Amino acid sequence: MTKYEVIGIMSGSSLDGLDICYVEFEEILKQWSFDIKAVKCYAYDEDFQKQLREIGNGSAFQLAEMHTHFSRIMADYVLQFFEEFPASKNASLIVSHGQTIFHQPEKSFTTQIGCGATLAAFTNKTVVCDLRTYDVALGGQGAPLVPFGEQHLFHDCTSFLNIGGICNISIHHPNQVEAYDVCPGNTLLNLLAQKVGKIYDDNGDIARSGKIHQDLIHELSKLSYYQKALPKSLGTEHIMKDWWEVIQNKNLSTADAMATVVEHIAIELGKVLKNSAVMVTGGGALNAYLIERIAAHTNSEIILPSRQMIEFKEALIIGFVGLNRYLGRNNFYSSVTGAHRDNMGGAIYG
Repeated sequence: MTKYEVIGIMSGSSLDGLDICYVEFEEILKQWSFDIKAVKCYAYDEDFQKQLREIGNGSAFQLAEMHTHFSRIMADYVLQFFEEFPASKNASLIVSHGQTIFHQPEKSFTTQIGCGATLAAFTNKTVVCDLRTYDVALGGQGAPLVPFGEQHLFHDCTSFLNIGGICNISIHHPNQVEAYDVCPGNTLLNLLAQKVGKIYDDNGDIARSGKIHQDLIHELSKLSYYQKALPKSLGTEHIMKDWWEVIQNKNLSTADAMATVVEHIAIELGKVLKNSAVMVTGGGALNAYLIERIAAHTNSEIILPSRQMIEFKEALIIGFVGLNRYLGRNNFYSSVTGAHRDNMGGAIYG
């Protein structure tokens, strides 16, 4: 029996804030279990969200500067977390996903900012970061990385849907795992909500009030990403260049655009959900209208776990993925990412 206390940190493409999960992992005879000790999301203010959203269009100097600045912000939040939850200081390892700015595995690169060395220096903890780069170097997508954690930590479920900034699915078959990014999610919905002064569409109320435009549904469904073979994954830059431009060009009211995007997401997810129970997590799981529309397009049973699990599953799994890197074990499946072989992603500092 071996126990490890770990802090997992996740900042997703929806840019809503930094999720921190303090968890104890236990391994008994190669079987893993976990006990979440404390969680918190530290929301980004609008100005910082804007900086993160636009940094991909900035200069090389601005990107390098933000790489370190973002790690200082993460360190400040971790130190605040230590004060709010004193037991979390016992964690021996911090695992940081960083913030994805570019993700273009077809061009052999992916970029997550957040300097692990800086985070380690300011928290005085060992840090694992830069999880995706090695898989991409081996010809993989570097994504999704959560199926590894799902397989080891969630023994009673075989299908998972995460609705964050991007919607990704993983289906665990007896001899392989099928996992990929399906379509955009909260990245588009949050951009639309900001047009009417909201951070997000609470409960899907704006979308529910709008009218669905079938011509936009048809145009979005024809985007080239949906015809790509597996393995495949999305970056925010793809969403902005393809989906967002199409939506903007329609000049719809915010409510109508929101309703149509929700329907598009639901249709695309309905195409891939295969008549089985599926655990749904991520911020989109709290959007009642979106969940209703997904349910209308699939025969799969939609399982919504506890709110804590909905909001912090990714941070939990980030911690587990990084722990396995720290232990010197593979944490990426080539059958999922398309890499030349299973591999061990992550850089270690401290």
